[in-house]
Amino acid sequence: MDGLTIVSHPLVQHKLTKLRAADTPTSVFRALVREIATLLCYEVTRDLPTELARVRTPIAETDAPVIAGKKLVFAPILRAGLQMAEGMLDLVPSARVAHIGLYRDPTSLQAVEYYFKTPEDCAERLVIVVDPMLATGHTAIAAVDRLKEAGVCDMRFVCMLAARPGVEALRAAHPDVPIWAAGMDEQLNDHGYIVPGLGDAGDRMYGTR
Repeated sequence: MDGLTIVSHPLVQHKLTKLRAADTPTSVFRALVREIATLLCYEVTRDLPTELARVRTPIAETDAPVIAGKKLVFAPILRAGLQMAEGMLDLVPSARVAHIGLYRDPTSLQAVEYYFKTPEDCAERLVIVVDPMLATGHTAIAAVDRLKEAGVCDMRFVCMLAARPGVEALRAAHPDVPIWAAGMDEQLNDHGYIVPGLGDAGDRMYGTR
């Protein structure tokens, strides 16, 4: 699908399968989310621009590449996106962090905002929006809408598992925002959950159900 990258690396796929399993305990689930997020971060940042910097090795001076421009911003959608952001910070510890508080109304399935905080110069940086699941797409669209209102124009969306309807909805609303995912399922059920999916990522991550 145009604008969607499925990260098919065997380690990512193996860990995603463990996430799907209903008998995976909370502590293991949480660790897997963090590990997958780190691997996805490696892929989504593959094309970051670099520039040469002068460094001295123990042997001699040389010009070597460093990331150019301002630091990244990771923007987790609360609450489930937090663990993904932590995994990405393991790889890019200097990144800034925005927080987007959204919950899905159980009746309408629409996103409701309750918190929004970004770095002051967020509009000048690449922002990577993270949420474990891209189901209906309503929450992802609301998050991207809100960031664009704040002036952000360079965004990428990263999730562990997507559903085709959610991908189509996000791409239709924001065709300028590419998507990275560890996997994609075809269907949603009547409650807006991905089928076969992996259940409610937030509840499984924090042991709240």
